Amino acid sequence: MRDKRRILLAAGGAALLLAAGGAQAQTQQQVYPSKPIRIIVPLAPGGSADVLARAVGQQLAEALGQPVIIDNKPGGNNIIGTDALARATPDGHTLGLLISTHAINPHVNKALPYDSLKDFAPVAMVALMPGLLTVHPGVPARNVQELIALAKAKPGALAYGQAGQLSSGHLSMELLKQVAGVDIVSVPYKGGSAALSDAAAGNIQVLINSPVSAMPFVNVGRLRALATTGARRPAAFAQLPTLAESGYPGFDLNEWYGLFAPARTPRAVVERINTEVRRIMASPAMVKRLAEIGAESPAMDTAKFADFVTGETARWGEVVRKVGVKLE
Repeated sequence: MRDKRRILLAAGGAALLLAAGGAQAQTQQQVYPSKPIRIIVPLAPGGSADVLARAVGQQLAEALGQPVIIDNKPGGNNIIGTDALARATPDGHTLGLLISTHAINPHVNKALPYDSLKDFAPVAMVALMPGLLTVHPGVPARNVQELIALAKAKPGALAYGQAGQLSSGHLSMELLKQVAGVDIVSVPYKGGSAALSDAAAGNIQVLINSPVSAMPFVNVGRLRALATTGARRPAAFAQLPTLAESGYPGFDLNEWYGLFAPARTPRAVVERINTEVRRIMASPAMVKRLAEIGAESPAMDTAKFADFVTGETARWGEVVRKVGVKLE
């Protein structure tokens, strides 16, 4: 009888310990975030990704009640910052604002220090925007057809800026060259700012870059916009045709920006951040701000965003194989 009582007391104590542990874990989830949140941007300050990260981070800080710190870690074709994200503690206090290059890198670099799909938890879509095809005003081409005709008449005479190796703009331009059958020389740059400066100065004649970066030059007449690279015309550039409308059906390439967390980040935390980011991106002020630069933020839950990333990884893989570019 005495042994039976001891067994019952031990069982009861174990149950109390389990209950206490469960309550503690629940409390830890409820207090998230418990410290400042870091958003790693694997690119230099001032670019589109940095601007978007800061805009989202400011409102995310207000929503979650903790400071949000933007940590720029450029280099290695985005690999340095992305690797830092993969190695971060998976507790939701370190996020990363990654771009389309994340879906391109696994097809051109077999020595990545991480698995682009398995080592990350897709959290939320931030923005989707087409590239903007521009030329220097001195180029006698008012539309895509005239540009291609000029390139065919003078093979190798025109040069375009490769604004970041294997960026969406680089691959979009290489795909256009292939489908149009033209020889336009590629001039590599370390980033979009240098390429834009040279394009505006006439040192290169052609460039595909993000509207965020290119439109200030277009607005003051230092560049001429000819077309966008997505499947449909953004409202902000309704006067511009798409490349698909300009004689290249099926041409549909966009640059995207999304929030990611390290793999094994608690599902509840990922879902909470997704909810907050979707609310932020759906706000009238943010919708207006994105529309002004030809971008949008399609509403996606975590599952839909994960499917999107998988699909984009496959899509960019097809482009890489088609144009045959390699990491230099």
